[in-house]
Amino acid sequence: MPEQSNDYRVAVFGAGGVGKSSLVLRFVKGTFRESYIPTVEDTYRQVISCDKSICTLQITDTTGSHQFPAMQRLSISKGHAFILVYSITSRQSLEELKPIYEQICEIKGDVDSIPIMLVGNKCDESPNREVQSSEAEALARTWKCAFMETSAKLNHNVKELFQELLNLEKRRTVSLQIDGKKSKQQKRKEKLKGKCVVM
Repeated sequence: MPEQSNDYRVAVFGAGGVGKSSLVLRFVKGTFRESYIPTVEDTYRQVISCDKSICTLQITDTTGSHQFPAMQRLSISKGHAFILVYSITSRQSLEELKPIYEQICEIKGDVDSIPIMLVGNKCDESPNREVQSSEAEALARTWKCAFMETSAKLNHNVKELFQELLNLEKRRTVSLQIDGKKSKQQKRKEKLKGKCVVM
């Protein structure tokens, strides 16, 4: 599918197994799978409102592996916003985000105007917590980015995560338009009418 100039591109980064795909699938499709299937790279699209018109939120679910540095660089250079995911049950997964954040800074230059969310996933597994919220919040302050804990499994803060990310975008007004109950035909009709629903 050719990329549209009005696509709003979000890249999701993090170590293998932290729940990047689970967060994206929960958000886009409302589903959750227990089994772990490593991702190479997947792209999902969701219609959102952007500057009072419709555009496509394009979410790139990146690999947790270090085998594809060129793909990672490309996702950063093309991205408008970034979600950096770690698991609250793995300190190592938080450490692995540091070089990714540094690479975003290196490729993008000034990141003050770029929406970045630091996300502690798997907050449903609190008894196994290795990373305290206060520690991640302190890191987020250092990185000048927003912070949130989520659970893809329990659907906790998933929609809020994407809405908050879009709220951080200052260069244009972007907002979620999510209503899974509408058929594609209805969505198409609304699109033709130029209307959009922000939920």
